[in-house]
Amino acid sequence: MPQETISEIEVLIRARYPIIYVLSWEEARVHNFIAKIAQKRNKKVFQWSYTTGIVPLGTMLQLRKNTSVSTQDPLAALNEVMEQVEPAIYVFNDFHPFLAKNNFAIIRRLKEIAQHLKDSYKSIIVVSPILSIPPELEKEITVVDFPLPNLQDMTFLLAKIISDVADNPNIHIELQGESKEHLLQAALGLTWNEAENVLAKIMVANNGRLREEDVNMVFSEKKQIIRKSGLLEYFETQDDLGRVGGLEELKEWLKKRRMAFSDKARQFGLPSPRGLLLLGVQGCGKSLCAKAVSSLWRMPLLRLDVGKMFGALVGSSEESIRRAIVTAESIAPCILWIDEIDKAFAGISGAASTDSGTSARVFGTFLTWMSEKQQPVFVIATANDVTHLPPELLRKGRFDEIFYIDLPGVAERTDIFKIHLLKRSRKPQQFDVQSLARACEGFSGAEIEEAIISSLYDAFYRQAELTTQDIRASLASTVPLSKTMAEHIGYLRNWVQGRARNASSVVPEESEGKRKMEISDFIDPPAKK
Repeated sequence: MPQETISEIEVLIRARYPIIYVLSWEEARVHNFIAKIAQKRNKKVFQWSYTTGIVPLGTMLQLRKNTSVSTQDPLAALNEVMEQVEPAIYVFNDFHPFLAKNNFAIIRRLKEIAQHLKDSYKSIIVVSPILSIPPELEKEITVVDFPLPNLQDMTFLLAKIISDVADNPNIHIELQGESKEHLLQAALGLTWNEAENVLAKIMVANNGRLREEDVNMVFSEKKQIIRKSGLLEYFETQDDLGRVGGLEELKEWLKKRRMAFSDKARQFGLPSPRGLLLLGVQGCGKSLCAKAVSSLWRMPLLRLDVGKMFGALVGSSEESIRRAIVTAESIAPCILWIDEIDKAFAGISGAASTDSGTSARVFGTFLTWMSEKQQPVFVIATANDVTHLPPELLRKGRFDEIFYIDLPGVAERTDIFKIHLLKRSRKPQQFDVQSLARACEGFSGAEIEEAIISSLYDAFYRQAELTTQDIRASLASTVPLSKTMAEHIGYLRNWVQGRARNASSVVPEESEGKRKMEISDFIDPPAKK
């Protein structure tokens, strides 16, 4: 239970704070805790909504239809609060639409009531999922964030569900130890009702079974939250680290942090991992790694397109990035993937003259959140051009580590050939993958994949099976990016020296035992033709 929040609300009531604004989607859950506070303080408690007016808290919906409608009007309801003299707590549900800046009468009445309540034993609590406070009331209202259920709450909920179905012989709960914690960790970020619904849904769909493998159904519930927000994209991926060729250093780093989000890690003193920045050549697997982390850690993957954050109206971009952050935190633990962040925040230093500083403000909001975020949202950002990255993004504290993903070496290219041949139902042992790997020096993983796809088209056109020669021919007709952008790649390799960690343990091919020697004392210049 959110004991700290409940204690804070009780202290505010006892200190005679007149208006308390509780931000929460869980109206019924907040009501339950407020009722306990009222009982403890020996106060009556009433609730108001636009459809029922003021009624005792907990009044059944069927009994409310006979209630007087005289207090349905918000101004009349506030007048009723003023007239009552007994100690009481008044809960106003979804009152935020009436706090718009044009509702002068209600804003003025609330301001007068705030002064009146300080000399009484009455309090007003506004419960709403949307924060809306007019400037006139900023000094009169105290805002409290009501947290979503934590791991302890989810454990209690699961125990309650198990107890409710204990007498049913068709129910089989197959959760123990880490598997139980893993499922409950996946449910974090859901409201109490959402978690209860999805656990019941799992048991119904699986004929009464509840297993760790059903964690994907929990993610499907979170997918609904993302879909409703319209700001983030939920990625369902089947890719895992086994489909990533090479990059052993990066893989090892990720595996060591697999359990770092668990309660056991908190007890050990470990903070939740913050994020990862992947730099490197285009097509070398940066985006694939982001998807693979989702499968490895069994967390939902959210993709943020920062370009969509920049709305046409002034101020809408800042609000959009804040809404995206709040949405991501609401379903934490999760992975927030920002693809090509270098393009999103390029030219921040000169943004004031081109977009009135909107880009800089969005970037500042994002940086502040990365440094101060409390929720377990792991950020994976990818970038191709390091020269476009603002220096503020690269300082320690934003990301746990910066990895550089270079062009694959011979051994890594061999693995990549095997992975993509298997992916297309071909047996790697039927191909000379070693010679193919040596024949495509300077190729990225994406270019190797495209060469295989191109050779498949050729084989299909001939109505013949794919051969090593087909792939070799496709490789020969491809000009790799490492040649067309040789200068850029060279600059990138020089820049990362001492600034980033190599994702691969393989030494770049340019220095793979190739000693450069001058045999003669004098080298003739190239002969003129």
